[in-house]
Amino acid sequence: MNKQVLHLDLDTFFVSCERLIDSRLKKRPLMVGGTGDRGVVAACSYETRKFGVHSGMSMKVARRLCPEAVVIRGNSSIYTKYSHMVTEIIKERVPVFEKASIDEFYADLSGMDKFFGSYKYASELRQKIISETGLPISFGLSTNKIVSKVATGEAKPNNQLRIDMGYEKSFLAPLSIRKIPSVGDKTYQVLRNFGVDKVRVVQQMPLELMISVLGLNGKTIWKRANGLDNPPLIPFHERKSISTERTFTKDTIDIVKLRTTIFAMAENLAFQLRRANKLSACIAVKIRYSDFNTYTKQLKIPYTSADHVIVPAVLELFDKLYERRLLIRLVGVKFSNIVSGNYQINLFDDTEEMLNLYNAMDTIRSKYGELSIQRAASMGAKTIGRFNNPFSGEPPIVLAHRKQ
Repeated sequence: MNKQVLHLDLDTFFVSCERLIDSRLKKRPLMVGGTGDRGVVAACSYETRKFGVHSGMSMKVARRLCPEAVVIRGNSSIYTKYSHMVTEIIKERVPVFEKASIDEFYADLSGMDKFFGSYKYASELRQKIISETGLPISFGLSTNKIVSKVATGEAKPNNQLRIDMGYEKSFLAPLSIRKIPSVGDKTYQVLRNFGVDKVRVVQQMPLELMISVLGLNGKTIWKRANGLDNPPLIPFHERKSISTERTFTKDTIDIVKLRTTIFAMAENLAFQLRRANKLSACIAVKIRYSDFNTYTKQLKIPYTSADHVIVPAVLELFDKLYERRLLIRLVGVKFSNIVSGNYQINLFDDTEEMLNLYNAMDTIRSKYGELSIQRAASMGAKTIGRFNNPFSGEPPIVLAHRKQ
């Protein structure tokens, strides 16, 4: 049975949502993101791209390049709502699919050629999404996730493309090496220094040479350039969660200690989300009193993994939940409704400085440990507790061993 993997990507998703809300924005240059000079472009319309504007760019620079563009701060809750609508449509029609981000999906259509025709089925699914949501969407269909993703990029805007089995290598050959997923700016510059610009050059290079130049990443890029990399599809599960709990050695009513512990828990879990390229849309706080009565309160939020969005919401939940003013035995924090996603922080509120701060802190944590750097408000929490991490496949671990 031939493998058939479908990749679906909503075109300029934030921009398309804004145009659904306000039809006057159609065909006008539009940028979504931080509206101040220090803000960042989260998304931009195709009309702005011919001026050199792209996502992740400083809004100040983007305004200078395209002064006639309309700038909108953005609304995460609206984008979450439309993402959920598309997810529900795909869920109804596809038995196994992966939600790679808020606007990107993979689906395994293997075996459908025998009954419906995979390409026809994918086309009908795309048309259903367009008709029911009004959102433009493109897809690529091939034998693996990587080729399908590249095909989607070539199909855009609002179109579709199929790469038949056996034609993967010839399809990829004339494309820029930057079209291969995992080739970032630094890797591209290294390859350009070796005279590599097109995928066909990598296809002609020995695997050993790519490994000697780029290490293990060189092997991945070589396999992808040859259409051979076939990462597994990760089935979407809305109920997937990540959590941590702390049982105190001695029951406490020290509100400063409790809030500090909750703060540290939320901060650490948000880091775990970002490290795994995950986003959460639901947070919950649990309290167990000295009489063993346990209470939980949860809150739906737009998909995010940002400390400064999550932590205040967690503390607010704790303040609402802690009403009995009895001694507390245990506190816990849980994130659920988790999906894969690269929108790791809220670009609509953040400055370039904020983005750089997150990157710097996460780099230090990844190198020296989760507790190697903390905000001042969480430094009193010497022990966070037991951490349940579904991303690693490992059993719960203790994040720190010092008694509090």
